[in-house]
Amino acid sequence: MTISDIARTDVVTATRDQSASALATLMKEENVGSVVVETEGRPVGIVTDRDLALDVLEPRADPDELTAGDVMTEHPTTVGEDDGVFEVTKAMFEAKVRRLPVVDDEGTLAGIVALDDFLVLFTDELNGLAGVVEAESPPY
Repeated sequence: MTISDIARTDVVTATRDQSASALATLMKEENVGSVVVETEGRPVGIVTDRDLALDVLEPRADPDELTAGDVMTEHPTTVGEDDGVFEVTKAMFEAKVRRLPVVDDEGTLAGIVALDDFLVLFTDELNGLAGVVEAESPPY
């Protein structure tokens, strides 16, 4: 199974110059915890709800004055569409992040995968395995 099988393709994106306030509104409206900052279709950064809390709210900065470029994590770790699920979980672990942009062969943004997507996938797989065990177990 490749990551393109579970990645979300409806990625919420922004540009470097969008205000932190606009990003927070966008995240709320789209019900997401991150926005990928892109330039010419390529991911150049990522802003998470945590970034907004720590870089805008905690220092009590003006969210209309700070931009995505000010608070984003630059050069986010990305994974390819054809990367395997275990390869991507390893990349997520090594980068110590919960969300990874997915790119195509040209480096263009193609999707995003989050830790939650893996939890759903692994839960489904474990439920299937539990069904096999139950079917093969004697009645109690």
